[in-house]
Amino acid sequence: MTEINKYTDTLKKYKTDIKDADISKAVNEIISKKVAQNQNKEVYKRIYSCLDLTSLNATDTREDIWKFTEKVNDWDGASDTPNVAAICVYPNFVETVKEALTSDVKIASVAGGFPSSQTFSEVKIAETALAVAGGADEIDIVINLGYFLDENYEELAEEIDEIKHACREAKLKVILETGALKSAKNIMKASLLALYSGADFIKTSTGKGYEGATPEAAYVMCTAIKEYAAKTGRKVGFKASGGISTTEDAVKYYTIVKEVLGDEYLNSEYFRIGASKLVNDLLDNIKE
Repeated sequence: MTEINKYTDTLKKYKTDIKDADISKAVNEIISKKVAQNQNKEVYKRIYSCLDLTSLNATDTREDIWKFTEKVNDWDGASDTPNVAAICVYPNFVETVKEALTSDVKIASVAGGFPSSQTFSEVKIAETALAVAGGADEIDIVINLGYFLDENYEELAEEIDEIKHACREAKLKVILETGALKSAKNIMKASLLALYSGADFIKTSTGKGYEGATPEAAYVMCTAIKEYAAKTGRKVGFKASGGISTTEDAVKYYTIVKEVLGDEYLNSEYFRIGASKLVNDLLDNIKE
């Protein structure tokens, strides 16, 4: 059996021939019937505690990131709301966050040629290792979309596996860039390949250049996580990211995770939302 068949045969164990229309119907039903019951202050607090607070700007300076981190340090736990789950920055700012951070919040770093993933595997591995050495607790990378679209699953999976090895004890979040994958079928296949390759989380989007998170993509990814856990016994987290700026939107993703994966996934160990604009709206709703 060749290596390429190893990955193709893995995909055959799952239902990947799924229709976009069926996914849309399932999502619409969840949103119409279940979202309202999650529109309350306790849910908003839990969502806040699952945020990855991001600063991924080309104009970021060391001073910007220091001040950004100090805002997290200064969190006063208004309304008994826990602090955010993590601060996410570019790898060259990991040490800055580590120096400035005084609160019990994880340090996340994008790596691996983010956001395009178009560089040498050796560079991706080295960048990941340097970010972890600098103090990153979590690494966010993008799958090689070119490999996926060429159905070169062997190189795709082996690259993720090597990056995972470079993470050492840090968690690996694998970004699928669902806006580029487009179809539910592609999103399901990419999810399963990332899970099979050692991802600790699968994440929707970079928020850079393609459509961000959608409820439909979230539903497919959560379904993949559920089926993978049923077959392997390994629980993997889900992260929605890209364009989520309102509490209403955040509750939709919370509800999808709750309905597909269950309450045991509704904590920062298994559920994250990447946010740079959501925070203030969420806090306003908590205060109200």
